[in-house]
Amino acid sequence: MHPFIVNASLQILPIVNDKHPYKWVDEAIAIIQKSGIKYEVGPFATVLEGTYDEVMMVINNVNEYLYSKGCAEWIAAIQIQLRCDRDITADEKVASFRA
Repeated sequence: MHPFIVNASLQILPIVNDKHPYKWVDEAIAIIQKSGIKYEVGPFATVLEGTYDEVMMVINNVNEYLYSKGCAEWIAAIQIQLRCDRDITADEKVASFRA
């Protein structure tokens, strides 16, 4: 894939009874934090920003972690925005709404 910055939204929705779903979400966010890519945690999803390969690796790592730790079931809702010729950043998209 191209070398430009993309941004993605990742929402993890655990379907579990073993512990509160937020605990699984917190563990998924910890994987994102350790990745080194730019991210912003929101109330419904976490925005990831990096090259396509970096972002997809983080998404894969979150899913692999949940699987390896025995999360029974989850939905990973993913949105990715890409441009063919230049970076696309979350800041660019929301700058006019921030003071």
